[in-house]
Amino acid sequence: MATSPTLRIAQEPAADELLSKDPFALLTGMLLDQQFPMEHAFRGPAKVLERFGTLAPAAIAAAEPEAFADLCATPPAVHRYGRSMAARIQALASVVVQEYEGQAERIWTEAKNGKDLVARLRALPGFGEQKARIFAALVGKQLGVAPEGWREAAGAYGDEGSFRSVADVVDEESLQKVRTFKKQAKAAAKAKD
Repeated sequence: MATSPTLRIAQEPAADELLSKDPFALLTGMLLDQQFPMEHAFRGPAKVLERFGTLAPAAIAAAEPEAFADLCATPPAVHRYGRSMAARIQALASVVVQEYEGQAERIWTEAKNGKDLVARLRALPGFGEQKARIFAALVGKQLGVAPEGWREAAGAYGDEGSFRSVADVVDEESLQKVRTFKKQAKAAAKAKD
C-alpha cells in the first residue's frame, strides 16, 4: 500500500497520508463513518495514533478498555460516540489480529473475488452489508484492488463516475458531490414515508 496514491478522504494532509499508508487506519476510518461527517470519521485514526502512539492492531486490541475509551472520547473526540466507537475499534483490531495476523490489508489483498471481498468485510465488527460494499468500492476505485467481480459485489457503489460514497471522494469537489447525492437520497427516502 506504500505505493498507493494519496487518498483525500479526510481532507487533512496528515490524516490522509496515514489513511494512504496504513491499512488498519483506512479500515478504522470506514468503521467510524456512520452518524458523523465522513471526513471527520476518517480523521479519527490520526487522532488515535497521536494519542495512543500506535495503530498496531495488537496494541489496540490489548489496550485497557476504559483507558482506550477515555482516549477516544477526549475532545476533539474520534467520533460523536467516542466511547462506544472505542470498543468497536478494539473489536475490529482483535479480529484483524486473530484472523489476519495483524495485517488488515490481507482482508482485501487475499480475497478470491469480489463476492469473497464483501463477505470478508461483512464479517468484521461494525461492518454491515452497505459498509462492506462501500469499502470494497473504495479499495477497488482508489487503491486498484480489483478481484474479479468487485464492481458487481460493490453494487451501485462500484459504478464508475458515480458520487455515492466515500469511495468516490478524491478532493473537495467530489466530497461536495457525494454530500449532495446523500442529501437527495435522504430526501427521496423521506418523501416515500
